[in-house]
Amino acid sequence: MKRTLLAMMASTILVAGFASTAIAKDKVIAVSWGTKQEERWKTDEAAIKGAIEAAGNKYIFADAQQSAQKQLADVESLIAQGANAILIFAQDGEAIKPALAKAAAEGIPVIAYDRQIEDPNLLYITFDNVGVGRLMGKTMVEKGKKEGNFAFIEGDPGDPNATFLYNGMMETLKPLIDSGKIKNVCETFTDNWKPDNAQKNMEQCLTKTGNKVDAVMSENDGMASGVVAALTAQGMAGSVPVTGQDGDLAALNRVALGTQLVSVWKDSRVLGKVAGEAANALADGKKVSEMAEGKTFKDGAKKVEMSAILIAPVAVTTENLGDVIKAGWISKEKACAGADPAKVAACK
Repeated sequence: MKRTLLAMMASTILVAGFASTAIAKDKVIAVSWGTKQEERWKTDEAAIKGAIEAAGNKYIFADAQQSAQKQLADVESLIAQGANAILIFAQDGEAIKPALAKAAAEGIPVIAYDRQIEDPNLLYITFDNVGVGRLMGKTMVEKGKKEGNFAFIEGDPGDPNATFLYNGMMETLKPLIDSGKIKNVCETFTDNWKPDNAQKNMEQCLTKTGNKVDAVMSENDGMASGVVAALTAQGMAGSVPVTGQDGDLAALNRVALGTQLVSVWKDSRVLGKVAGEAANALADGKKVSEMAEGKTFKDGAKKVEMSAILIAPVAVTTENLGDVIKAGWISKEKACAGADPAKVAACK
């Protein structure tokens, strides 16, 4: 845990160093949100806005509400409002590209925030999502199940993060699948990462297999809530380990309760601060390549090489739940509500 948190801090210091040498002030920094439906985006937004306003700049935003078409219009509107730099959390990484052309024509730098948009001119800032998947697979094998029938509840098919997460999982699980120890009995994408869609997918999987599912690789905490609801209806919650990511408060409580094995914590306070400071520096004339100190990412579908800042995640289980509480991410009361203190050290 300590090593991973230090890696997170190093990423923050990297960008903070650029921010401290910049003289950005009275600039307009815009964020185009593809969606803000999930709990975590409020945290991201607060951190981004805080970093922008701390530099004396103005934060403006638009929420596309899961509409790729609306997001195109949103970016055009943000440009018209005088944006000096734009962060885009893309609803669809391909559909958004006409908006990039408009920003480029105006000389406005763009950050691909959390979700990749494959364009070599953008700065890509995210968590190491392949690493998140890797942690899910590793934790499942070490602390959950390493054989039996596995269900894979993947994210939205239009979001490259769904593939990155799956690829990370497979680094650990594929050898066990190839050997026959793990059987992939269900694998499905989940439109818009919605919990109710994930619940339906899980219900269909349970029907298909006659409830013969030993573990569920869910790609985020919101979907894990739907998965756990489906398992609860069949009296299987707590006996079938479930993965997730984002460090959602409800998910961390499920970890304490034993209905979710792991939530890979991505401290979005760190991510948002890094992105906000990077946007300030870009608005002040810093180059994209400078922000990433030459580091690149080229594992997207089209293998486009992009300047990138990748922040390390942390796998949270009952063993280190106390570290997330100490970090101020969640209160002990919320994390431990209904949990047995005898089984969870952090809840004593």
